[in-house]
Amino acid sequence: MHSVKIRPHIIERLNARRGKSHWFESLERKRTALVVIDMQSTFCEEGAPAEVSTARRIVPHINSLTTQLRSKGVPIFWVLHANTHLGERSDWEMFFNHVVADDIRIQTMQSLMPGKQRVWPELVTSPEDVILLKNRYSAFTSGSSALEPMLRNYGIDTILIAGTKTNVCCESTGRDAMMLDFKVVMVSDCCAALSDEEHLATLETFIQQFGDVMTWQDVIDRLD
Repeated sequence: MHSVKIRPHIIERLNARRGKSHWFESLERKRTALVVIDMQSTFCEEGAPAEVSTARRIVPHINSLTTQLRSKGVPIFWVLHANTHLGERSDWEMFFNHVVADDIRIQTMQSLMPGKQRVWPELVTSPEDVILLKNRYSAFTSGSSALEPMLRNYGIDTILIAGTKTNVCCESTGRDAMMLDFKVVMVSDCCAALSDEEHLATLETFIQQFGDVMTWQDVIDRLD
């Protein structure tokens, strides 16, 4: 888990601007869902091509949060990343040609094949949970996943975001959710990045412009 907190001068700025630091004083459990991003072997396994070692350390907090949420009837959505490919071609050439180094390109493509994706085994899932695939950083990008219509069909207007990376897929999904008029909470101790600095930068930007930031215990305390 990242050992950082939003800095005092950011809190002071928030209080001066809107009279409070948090966006939401309470969360309506019947309208809330947890969205867990990319907690799968490509990012969680030691030595994996896109390993985020900190992701393994947030597993206990995510398990604590999901246990509490299920007991309150809050649905859990596991969103895993996958890209289809044929030979050396994929459905996201921009990413694989410009973000991933040549020496691990094929390894990364193979690790993200749709049929291989499972929730990281140390995470506790339940039959009532929903598992979805996305093929872009944001699960709300047009054509990326079925997350938005699923949430709408569940009557959800508030989403809690956990997973990895804080500053890439979690942030991208959270920003797009706010643009679609969802209330969004980044669960700070259930998200992981490659460094404390990157994690903190996202949280400080997010709480100022895009949504709330809470610990998993804060979330439970504010549900109804």
